[in-house]
Amino acid sequence: MKTLPPGQRRVDGFPRFGTHLHRPPPPVPENPAIALSGVVRGRQEVRLAELSQLPRREIVADFHCVAGWTATDLRWEGVRFANFYRLFVEPALEPDTTVTHLAFEGLDEVASVVELRDALADDVLLADRLNGRPLAGDHGAPIRLICPARYGYLSIKHLCLIEVCSTLPVHRLGAGVVDRLIEAHPRARVWHEERHARIAGRLVRPFYRALIRPIRYLCSKGAQDT
Repeated sequence: MKTLPPGQRRVDGFPRFGTHLHRPPPPVPENPAIALSGVVRGRQEVRLAELSQLPRREIVADFHCVAGWTATDLRWEGVRFANFYRLFVEPALEPDTTVTHLAFEGLDEVASVVELRDALADDVLLADRLNGRPLAGDHGAPIRLICPARYGYLSIKHLCLIEVCSTLPVHRLGAGVVDRLIEAHPRARVWHEERHARIAGRLVRPFYRALIRPIRYLCSKGAQDT
């Protein structure tokens, strides 16, 4: 049997899961695009149709939720983010700019901050298909970020904006009570159990696991694929 990262438990299927997902998925725009902002020359957009310029890639990977469950052997299809970055982002950078972080935002206004070195890893995809089918609303249509070696909160669904940053984008980090309590680790490496920015992963396991059942119940309220 496959060995899972520390603190993870296998789950049947691939649940729709997130603290905000009592709402239905956002509608897919008629002509979807990924906007670029930050240290780029003006605000630019990459239409999803333009991704046909990039080679397609398929990977089989597990999806690890920070709460402690793992969906195994998911087959994702899309384009490597590193290729997207080199074709569309690098030419748009302001001269002599050093990029350190990228902020990814979805149509549902959920965002994550990823260090550039992690975003450019070989297995990071902009995925538009899952298990041989176009990505459904419950799992991030029309396109989402997939970072298999990191906890799922970095893998933003319904991707519509990438903010390119030369320093840590503090304005993207939550400041509320819940955000401070569940303070995301900046790298979120699953094999290092980087669940929390300040507390050892093994110590927060019980707290996160206690949230799984109520969050799954809330998520079922807004699910499309029932």
